[in-house]
Amino acid sequence: MTDHSAPVPPRTGRRRVFGHAHRARVRRIPERLGWPVGFALAALALFLLHYYASLLGLKGFLDVWLPRVSLNEALVYVICALGLNIVVGYAGLLDLGFVAFWALGGYTAAWLMSAFFHQVNVHIGGSVPTTTPGIHVNFWLVLLVGAALCFVAGVLIGAPTLRLRSDYLALVTLGFGEIIPQVFRNGDDIFGFNLSNGDQSITPLDPVRSIAIEANGVSYRNLGPFDLLSKYLIFVGLAALVIFISLRLRDGKLGRAWLAIREDEVAASAMGVPLMRTKLAAYGIGAVAGGLGGVAYATHVNGAFAGTFRFQISITLLAMVVLGGMGNVWGVTIGALVLAWINSTGLPQFGNAFNRQFGTDINFPGYSFLLFGGALVLMMLFRREGILPEARTRLVLREEETADPAADAGEAGEPDGWAAAGAGKAGERS
Repeated sequence: MTDHSAPVPPRTGRRRVFGHAHRARVRRIPERLGWPVGFALAALALFLLHYYASLLGLKGFLDVWLPRVSLNEALVYVICALGLNIVVGYAGLLDLGFVAFWALGGYTAAWLMSAFFHQVNVHIGGSVPTTTPGIHVNFWLVLLVGAALCFVAGVLIGAPTLRLRSDYLALVTLGFGEIIPQVFRNGDDIFGFNLSNGDQSITPLDPVRSIAIEANGVSYRNLGPFDLLSKYLIFVGLAALVIFISLRLRDGKLGRAWLAIREDEVAASAMGVPLMRTKLAAYGIGAVAGGLGGVAYATHVNGAFAGTFRFQISITLLAMVVLGGMGNVWGVTIGALVLAWINSTGLPQFGNAFNRQFGTDINFPGYSFLLFGGALVLMMLFRREGILPEARTRLVLREEETADPAADAGEAGEPDGWAAAGAGKAGERS
């Protein structure tokens, strides 16, 4: 006879498994692909907004608050900030002279895509007639040359300096960051040779031959100064390439070696990490991104202008890395986009609106470094790890807050017990 009073086993386990399977089916996009997909969708959304701005009635708003020139410049800052993140965020090497690689990349484009060296006539896939004097190389090849030249320069500069640490390394990189732009500024007469044309700069550059987005379709031709939306796609592609390289390096053997050096250089050396070679790799690969950004910026402004490569660019890039979150690729990307937009468009337009509303005449862009400095102070006080920090950095900087209070009390109580015992013995002797 069957006992109907027997307890029925719980089915919570099956429900839990079903719940996990249901959530797995709902989450179509893997977690590791969330940020890349978001970046692609955001880039596509901005492209469509500008392409259909007239139809949507947003042309006036976009031209004022989100112009295409500012978008392209912000993407250049993203490329260079990601390169600096490899040096500072991954390897923990403080670099205050990153503008030197930006300048070297820009002048590489100027040398190879203009009639500056008019004494020769070299054409390698260029976008101008073959009768034009000078060196004229295809833009895509110039990107490779600029990246390679900056890699070599990064290794040559880093070899004698990376034996230093902390503040001393920062001072030496600051020196190099000041020397190289000054060489270009005064390079119009180096033992009778004109290297950079000095303050007169090198302009114009050859047009970039690429896919052109037009109102009536797509074509392949030389991009003019007003083909900003087509250049936007090029800069988005370059930024995506640097993001991909940064992510792959971080998860590889070299990236783990950089993180080990950043956390504890002595321990990393004891575990067999070659310090000098690993640091040089960080400095060289970071310089590659600076070279790509320099070439892109030269085509963006149609020349290499010695006065633009100032020390404040290095500080701005460092602020982007710190505010975004050192070591986190997506945090640095967001920090670069936000700060670049504020610096080029947000602050001037806010100042214009404020002055019109209240009848004042305040030069808000003149206070940009005051605002950036205040933002850095507030971030260091309330969110030291940045807007979107790396997991390791967040754990290290919040270690005191997440420490076990009982363990801390035990450790703190032990010396107190010794002190009490000592006081008791002193009382007995008295």
